[in-house]
Amino acid sequence: MNRKWLFSLGVLFGLWLGQAAGQEGAATAFEALKKRLVADGFSPETVERLYARPEVFVEADGVSRFFLHSEAKLNYDQFTTPESIARAKAYLSDHAELLERVEAAFGVEREVITAILLVESRLGTVTGGRSALNILSTLGALTDPSFQEDFYRILPPERRISRERYLERVQKRAEWGYRELKALLRYAEREGIDPAAVPASYAGAVGFAQFMPTNILAYGEDGDGDGRVDLFAHADAVASIANYLRRHGWRPGLERERREKAIHAYNPSVYYVNAILAVAERLRN
Repeated sequence: MNRKWLFSLGVLFGLWLGQAAGQEGAATAFEALKKRLVADGFSPETVERLYARPEVFVEADGVSRFFLHSEAKLNYDQFTTPESIARAKAYLSDHAELLERVEAAFGVEREVITAILLVESRLGTVTGGRSALNILSTLGALTDPSFQEDFYRILPPERRISRERYLERVQKRAEWGYRELKALLRYAEREGIDPAAVPASYAGAVGFAQFMPTNILAYGEDGDGDGRVDLFAHADAVASIANYLRRHGWRPGLERERREKAIHAYNPSVYYVNAILAVAERLRN
């Protein structure tokens, strides 16, 4: 979906709210969100400046995809094709020293780490072209009932689910999105980066490891010793994946059931878990 289309959608959203332009509409949509962020301790001046920027807008297209996401419909078989396994084996070779060091430090096999990178971001080559800030701000703003209704009316027709299903999902995911938004802002402040410049998937996941911001804060590791956690750096992504799995019970020599449990914490999908273990097994052969 190109930026021109997204801008047009922002303008449409502005019209729904009685505004003249997409940016004004975004400012209105995020008004309650901004007040909540300030109440939770963020600087009023910083929040106001951030949401006044033209590149910060309501992400209807990305968030609508998130509402329709279904793990059962994903084609995980694509990751066990000969071509995918060959690329993963090349990654193992190219990053052998890093993977060996991380495996020794965290006790997580390099094949498992590489399998997760393959499935999450095609080994760091596909990380999402959306704005983490826009995705998570839109989700967080959906805690406001009036915005929920306006947002439903601008969903792309081909992705519009029933109102009942939409309301059921939005209640569960809006508060989650707000928590992730706060974590993104805290991470950006900690690392001295621009939160509006962080690319993400349509769910707001960041980097080669596709961590949500709360997981970056909790499990992110500085794998290259530069004093920063940057999940768009291979060393940090590899170390962060290993740290996440170790913190969720992974130990060398685990039986399959406990391996599955640790990977399930990364992504609570049986399809995902089976894909990771299948890829890792092929990488050992």
